[in-house]
Amino acid sequence: MSDDNRPGSNGEHRLQERFGTQDRADKFYSDQVLDRLNETMIEFVGRMDMAFIATSDANGECDSSFRAGTPGFIHVIDERTVAYPEFRGNGVLASLGNISENPHIGILLIDFVEDLIGLHINGSARIVADDVIRATVRGLPTERAKGRLPERWVVVDVEEAYIHCRKHIPRMVPESRVRAWGTDNMRSKGGDYFGAKAEPRPVKLS
Repeated sequence: MSDDNRPGSNGEHRLQERFGTQDRADKFYSDQVLDRLNETMIEFVGRMDMAFIATSDANGECDSSFRAGTPGFIHVIDERTVAYPEFRGNGVLASLGNISENPHIGILLIDFVEDLIGLHINGSARIVADDVIRATVRGLPTERAKGRLPERWVVVDVEEAYIHCRKHIPRMVPESRVRAWGTDNMRSKGGDYFGAKAEPRPVKLS
C-alpha cells in the first residue's frame, strides 16, 4: 500500500505521473483491485491446479517459485484468507525462509486452459504447522492418496486481489503424466537437469 492509501506502491505512482498513465492506472485501481476475494475469484481459486509464488527476504532479495496440486490445493478459508500446503522438497525452504523474515507475498494464478485469465493475490503470509491448521480449519485438501503429506501451510491474509488480463496468456492443453511421488531418484525428479552439479561454484559447502 502506498503512502496515500491508493493500491500499488509509491514507485509505481511516481512512474505513472512521469509517463502519463495515472488516469488509466486510477481507473484500473477503482474498477479491478479489491481488498478481498469476491465470489467469482473464490470459484476461480477453487479450480486452479498451479500457482506462481513471489517472496523476498528482509533485504528485498527476491525469489519466485512454482506450486501445484489438485484443483483447489490453494484453499480459500474465507474472502480474506487463503492457505496453500508445503510438502517435503529439496530442503532449501527458500520461500518459507523469506516469509519468516518478510511476510509480504504475491500469488499469481493463471488459467491457461479454459478462460485464459489470471488472478493476482497479494498479502501477508505466515507459516502454520499442518496439525495446527487442521485443528481450526475445516475442509483442507490433502494429497494423501498420492503419498504426499503436507508438512506445513502458508496462510495468507489477502490485501489485494485483481485480474491479470488475457492479452498475452497462451492456451495450453494438459497432458496426463505419471509422476514418481516421494522418490529421491535424481532422474525421476529431474534434479540435475541443467547439469549444475559438475559446474564450478564460488562457495564450496563443507
